[in-house]
Amino acid sequence: MSKLFNGLSAFPPTPADTDGVVDTATLGVLIERLVEAGVDSICLPGSTGIYAYLDRAERVRAVAAAVEAVNDQVPLLIGVGALRSSWAVELARDAERAGASGLLLAPVSYAALTDREVAAHYRAVAGATALPLCIYNNPSTTNFTFSEALIAELASVPGIEAIKMPLPAESDYAGELARLRARTPETFSIGYSGDWGVAPSLLAGGDAFYSAVAGLLPDPMLRLTRAAQRGDAEETGTIDAAFAPLWALCKAHGSLRIMYAIAGRLSLAIGDPPLPVMRVQAGVVAAVEAALDQLGV
Repeated sequence: MSKLFNGLSAFPPTPADTDGVVDTATLGVLIERLVEAGVDSICLPGSTGIYAYLDRAERVRAVAAAVEAVNDQVPLLIGVGALRSSWAVELARDAERAGASGLLLAPVSYAALTDREVAAHYRAVAGATALPLCIYNNPSTTNFTFSEALIAELASVPGIEAIKMPLPAESDYAGELARLRARTPETFSIGYSGDWGVAPSLLAGGDAFYSAVAGLLPDPMLRLTRAAQRGDAEETGTIDAAFAPLWALCKAHGSLRIMYAIAGRLSLAIGDPPLPVMRVQAGVVAAVEAALDQLGV
């Protein structure tokens, strides 16, 4: 199983102005913070990294800056989701040329996609480069949910080595992991996203966790991740409880908006969310600051 798809993967925001021009200097600072903290991998641009709001030229600039800042110290996963298969293929090739370690692909759509269409999309992108690819199963943004049968089909495609799953219904991590592992190769990595699920998913045996909050708060997220990876349920529960107010805010307002509030508290100038997405109001900012106080940030 690839090291790229194990442990804590941090998803930093992509600093940009109101026209979507990436601030590569600040992005380099964010990446360097993550490298210094010791996260297992970095993903850019993911949903937190506003990939859907950036054109190809800005995504290329962001990836080049990230590769330079990482300097081969941490594996770098690049999000290549796009509406057209040809665009996603171009982004995948851009990432490979820049020196990325792997790819993350979401089935971005306007017309609702069928399983046959998504399978063809993933085969096209996986076959376009030599980089390993992670399936991005994110129905809340793509309106497409991968069936277990489709996951099993794609897991047999050369180059597709992992999946990033949403949190399971009724928190049935163990059951879902068992079903998926029975239908996928032993080397296929199964990880989760949705930060309030980091503790239960890793305690249940998930291979990786893909975290928005780790993009700005890597140190407490690493403490939580390592405790869960050790199987220390007591310590994991204690750390997770300290995160509870922040988890509640992410669920209520969306992790993307909360990340901009966290950045403000940390004096990291990442710009504003891409319109029409807006910053949260003052009362929510105060709640974020209180939640960070509880974490000792």
